Amino acid sequence: MKIKSLAIASLLAFLLFANPAAAQDNWSYQRCLDYALTHNLTLQQSVLQKRLQELTLKQNRLSQLPTINAGANAGYRFGRSIDPTTNTFVTQTLFNSGLSMDLNADLFGWFSKQNTIQASKYQVYAANFQLEKARNDMGVNVANAFLQILLAEEQVKISKAQVDLSIAQLDNTKKLVAAGSVPESNQADLEAQLARDSSALVTAENNAVIRVLTMKALLNLDFAVPFKTELPENVESVSLLNLSETDPEMVFSAALANQPGYKADEALVKAANRSLASARGAMFPRLSIGGSAGTNYANSNYQQYGPSIPYVDTTGFVTVNGTTYPALKAGSFRLSKLTPFGEQFSNNFGQNIGITLNIPILNAWQLRGNVERAKIDMQDKQLTLNINRQKLRQDIYTAHADAVGALQKYQAAITTERASQKAYDFATKRFNVGLMNTVEYVTTQTNLFRAQIDRVSALYDYIFKIKLLEFYRDQRITL
Repeated sequence: MKIKSLAIASLLAFLLFANPAAAQDNWSYQRCLDYALTHNLTLQQSVLQKRLQELTLKQNRLSQLPTINAGANAGYRFGRSIDPTTNTFVTQTLFNSGLSMDLNADLFGWFSKQNTIQASKYQVYAANFQLEKARNDMGVNVANAFLQILLAEEQVKISKAQVDLSIAQLDNTKKLVAAGSVPESNQADLEAQLARDSSALVTAENNAVIRVLTMKALLNLDFAVPFKTELPENVESVSLLNLSETDPEMVFSAALANQPGYKADEALVKAANRSLASARGAMFPRLSIGGSAGTNYANSNYQQYGPSIPYVDTTGFVTVNGTTYPALKAGSFRLSKLTPFGEQFSNNFGQNIGITLNIPILNAWQLRGNVERAKIDMQDKQLTLNINRQKLRQDIYTAHADAVGALQKYQAAITTERASQKAYDFATKRFNVGLMNTVEYVTTQTNLFRAQIDRVSALYDYIFKIKLLEFYRDQRITL
């Protein structure tokens, strides 16, 4: 299983680092950052949150306009019902329809809506700062991932050089063994060393593959896209802060002026304060104006027309002295017809307008509860601001201490590498003349290899720690 895993890792490393020149696609730090700013999924979520806050602000602003609603209805009534056109009872199947329009507008509401609008404005400000913070954080994450790739590639180069050196030493030792100058145990020791160096190379190559995959995930880049880092001309000459002239308190003051996360917290505190004012305003009376207009139609509405037509009708019979006479009643009537649809709508058209004063008295403590919740939310936002301010100062002091420690570690690694190189050079001369056994020589070689890896790791760790401190001061990272 171990051999199979090494083979898979070697294949991945080959696919990543052994691309033909035509398939290579060089990525500098700036290109990685620009691509991440437009394709990273987390940043896209932040953009959506910003748009949502802007939509909420637009809706709150439009809430100041009057509300106008129109409606239409049609239906049948059965049995005894009220004719909506005559307001009289009828007992028949009645078809009726109508149109209506209502208008309402607030005249005075103790600035509740205005404070809600102001709260939404500050929330939009906070969303903008949070998006800027997310972009700045993306710059830090991309810089870290980029440096990790560079470190992994440097480790691959050192491991390859170590393997090449072990191969050369093994070839030379084989010749000496064949000539009888050294024992076969020397060859066996170097073969074991070559195996260890080869394993370290496979591990380094696999680590480089993983670092590239991490960067691609950060960029939201297809894993099949070729990716080769564009190395700076000289990593060790990258412009860095002078730690001896950098005071963490000065960096903290600069961060308070430039840090979008801190500005977002301030905006949220102001938004919470406005929300509290809005909740308080809702507890006072509200004056509003309203009006409506409407009309109706019913199929029971008839109108008379034409001249009056006289008639005589027998209402009964009476008997006088044994003689029966009809009882007659004279009257008149006019012809009638169903009132036309348009005429009914015109005749029944009515309007009203009025002013309403709504006085909250008892509403299950809802308005008072809203005020209390708004107070707690404002206190929570203020505590969040203070906590993040304290954490920012702590992070800056920690970053400064880490940068100082990384510099000292890097300087110590340089000294260790130089001493290891000198020891290895002397060991090589002694080994070649037979004054040092293979075990001691391999140990010296391994010490040099570790010193080289430690120096490169310390270098990139130092660069990142310094760049992080620069980020707190300037809100940007350059490589």
